[in-house]
Amino acid sequence: MYQGGRLPPMQPGLKVGNTAEIQVEVTEDMCPAFDGIIVHRVYSTWSMAHHMELAARKVLAPHLDDHEEGIGSHLSIDHLAPCPVGGTVRVHAEAVELEDTTLVCTVSAWHGEQLLGRGRQVQRVLPKETLARLIERAGEGDGTT
Repeated sequence: MYQGGRLPPMQPGLKVGNTAEIQVEVTEDMCPAFDGIIVHRVYSTWSMAHHMELAARKVLAPHLDDHEEGIGSHLSIDHLAPCPVGGTVRVHAEAVELEDTTLVCTVSAWHGEQLLGRGRQVQRVLPKETLARLIERAGEGDGTT
């Protein structure tokens, strides 16, 4: 995406091994629903995906310079076990690869000692100006901004 060569380094401190966690209580709006009908009263895969993205973002965000922004470019998840409404989910992200403009995190979701899901999330760092141009271009041709 970014064609301008290497980015200036992000703020110091981002390194392999950095971690972040979030914790959520499973609510009805986190259940899988299709056409407005809840099909299971458990933590949905799409809620897990959202929380894994958020945990990985928390690994990166403190290290972005004012002119930089991170964007998700990949997420893969294996959803292994259910967690019922009312259960507590802890989502953990750990930086495992770091290149000039790319951060790769492993992500996992837990209910107590039960592994609910695991995966991998990739973020790319771009100058905010470059990202704004990409978003603007994406809106061209379909009448949206």
